[in-house]
Amino acid sequence: METPLQERLRRLGLEAGLDRVGFAAALPFEDVHAEMQHRASEGLNAELKFTYKDPASATDIRRTFPWARSLVVGIRSYLPEAGFSMRQPGRARIARFAIEDPYRPLGEALDVMASELRAQGSRAEVLADDDRLVDRAAAVRAGVAWWGKSTMAITPGLGPWFVIGSVATDAELQPDAPMKRDCGTCDACLPACPTGALVAPGVLDARKCLAAISQTGGVMPREWREAMRDRLYGCDDCLDACPPGQRLSIRSTRARGNVDLRWIMTAADRTLLDRFGHFYLPGRSPRILRRNALVAIGNDRDPSLFDVVAFHVGHPDWLLRAHAVWALSRFEDPRVRPVLEAQQEHETHPAVIEELTLAVGSGAIPQPANGA
Repeated sequence: METPLQERLRRLGLEAGLDRVGFAAALPFEDVHAEMQHRASEGLNAELKFTYKDPASATDIRRTFPWARSLVVGIRSYLPEAGFSMRQPGRARIARFAIEDPYRPLGEALDVMASELRAQGSRAEVLADDDRLVDRAAAVRAGVAWWGKSTMAITPGLGPWFVIGSVATDAELQPDAPMKRDCGTCDACLPACPTGALVAPGVLDARKCLAAISQTGGVMPREWREAMRDRLYGCDDCLDACPPGQRLSIRSTRARGNVDLRWIMTAADRTLLDRFGHFYLPGRSPRILRRNALVAIGNDRDPSLFDVVAFHVGHPDWLLRAHAVWALSRFEDPRVRPVLEAQQEHETHPAVIEELTLAVGSGAIPQPANGA
């Protein structure tokens, strides 16, 4: 039976903007730890770190907070506020969760519950967007969500459109029962993935996931560049396909999340970091955003962006040169070949040389009008 303290915590959390609040024991997630080890051994986590940096700690909160006895878990939807984005020439899309920082209001609401616990003499630490806890496992144990076939946590009325956080506390709280629901026969998310990254129900191969690829450093694999289409950051396709979330997504009528590609390519680093500081960018470097933007331009082939791409073929950053070569080679323009051949004469970086060789030797690039 729920204690008066739990009733108060739940009320405070909901009043502060959370959509669900649940309680769970701070015991190890042994099954999740075993599954993470298996997936890491298969390479399914690719280069993403997050909770994979230390699965043993991420699945046992007591390794970080030995005094923890309970978890107070809260979820908060970022729809309909995040709106929707549509494909537009010269612009790129951002996944809905990343249009604004969804963890700031989540953390503020969790702080309200943590403050109440401290006022009652208990220890309390907030974990939101925190590698020290597998938050989806906590949400499932606390009865506020179930594991979806998309690997996302899903809850009635919100579908997968929410972020999760917890408060670790030494207060002895009565655990909620896990939700007696699952996806049943629905597998709409599986064929919705544009790259087949959902290799089985509940199993994601991050090497194929466009959301993961957009956050990973280095050269973007060629086999996924066309699939990125106009995405700058993240991918919503499996979430869009999830029936429990469609009631919320159809209410998200405000057009948001489209970013001007020329601005991305020409804005100062500080400007980009100020606007997108909540993104997961390797090394906190906006070069990854520009790399993604070049791929989007190569897919878009907007003639008005030709000059931006041609300029970056000679950029000091080899990563941008490499992707600019690919993007420029996608333009059906007689100016392409002279630009690439000129760069080929003095290029020294192996990755860029490879892109140039493939582009110039493909036969797909038109000759200049004078045949030179």
